[in-house]
Amino acid sequence: MTSLAQQVACTGTIDPDVLERVRHETLTVPEGWVAQYGEYQSGGWGTLSLLNMTGDATDVTITDCDPVETALLASMPATRRLLSTLGLRYMWARIARLDARAFLWEHRDYGELRSVERHRLHIPLITSSSAYLVLGGSAVHLTTGNIWRLTPTFAHGACNLYGPTRFHLILDCYASPELTELTRGQQLPDDYVRHLPHLDDDLLRRKVEQARTLIRFGYGQAAERHLLRLFFTHALPEGRAYDLISELYEHSGATRTAEMWRDRKSVLLSTDIG
Repeated sequence: MTSLAQQVACTGTIDPDVLERVRHETLTVPEGWVAQYGEYQSGGWGTLSLLNMTGDATDVTITDCDPVETALLASMPATRRLLSTLGLRYMWARIARLDARAFLWEHRDYGELRSVERHRLHIPLITSSSAYLVLGGSAVHLTTGNIWRLTPTFAHGACNLYGPTRFHLILDCYASPELTELTRGQQLPDDYVRHLPHLDDDLLRRKVEQARTLIRFGYGQAAERHLLRLFFTHALPEGRAYDLISELYEHSGATRTAEMWRDRKSVLLSTDIG
């Protein structure tokens, strides 16, 4: 649990009245959620920025910056007040939605950014027990009413199996005394963690054969997702789901597609922080 707690931990609580006001503001924002980072997701993931480099809420490509408020944040006074009260040194702030039956595939974040210390906080606004992060071979449910610290340079993914739509406030922050104080005493309660089973050889063979059948009938995307979802049900070595897809296409003679998936694995799991 010590290693897992380095990757994700509960850092504190949010006042219920404040949480309800922020939740209401998030649920009443206009349409226009941006589906960015398509290679990272199955579809159903959308964000809008509250603090960013340009002040445009639809600019959601994360980068190091001294952020400015977007017009969206200006229309959300309770959320604006919460960010101010936390007093953190923000890099970026956004609201994020993850629809039912949606997945964020295994990946690392911050790999393309310069080497400075930064941290990510999640404040769940609406969630369910079927919405969870997967990292370190475990499924971790981020409960509402709490602030969660995620270290996204560790490989991780997220899913929302059955709904309702999951909404989070996500804060990317630079190191600061305020952040140190907020995360003092952080912990990962056992009640929020479910350790995933290892994938035995017989089940793996069945899953691979099912994916090969889908390929033979021309359902390439379905075959890929069939294997990608193994990351959310079983404790796999890092990047193993991507390796299985590359091997699947090598077996079917599609060497260029196999190479594409090897390249994709390299990008999604990059450890290059420089």
